[in-house]
Amino acid sequence: MAIFKKSDGIDSETLMADPRASKAPVSKAQPARQTNSSIIGPTMEFNGELSADEDLIIDGLVKGTIKHHNKHLTVGRTGRVKADIHASSVMVLGKLIGDIHSSGSVTLSKGSDVVGNIFCARIAMEDGARFRGQIDMGEQREASKAPPKQKHPDAGAQENLRSLPQKARTAS
Repeated sequence: MAIFKKSDGIDSETLMADPRASKAPVSKAQPARQTNSSIIGPTMEFNGELSADEDLIIDGLVKGTIKHHNKHLTVGRTGRVKADIHASSVMVLGKLIGDIHSSGSVTLSKGSDVVGNIFCARIAMEDGARFRGQIDMGEQREASKAPPKQKHPDAGAQENLRSLPQKARTAS
């Protein structure tokens, strides 16, 4: 049987042009978004110093040091990192052993497991995230808790004395 055959006075060109002849579904898929990010896949393993000038997603194993200044770093759910991280912002969904140094924010998501110290400006920790280590939020934290500086060691005592009534001041 031939594919293009005249039947009942309808030629093959007419049959192909008829919209009712083809009921194939129309794809509504959007084109892939162009992003500047790299992915270390779940089957990849990297040892050494890793640096990049684009966002990075780690779903595999990375051992060593990650220097990722001014960009976002994500340790995915299947990601396993045994490294110190230096990045502007960090999100951990997987496992991390090492210190995080962030000039911006650090997010520990539900299911993440982090062993190490965190040095950052802001931190968010979701319920279900596990963390063992210390958090240092730098000068912002210290400035908010530091008492006002006094010019002279006795300045505070003299100020307290001035606030007392005249009789109490002469008694001492």
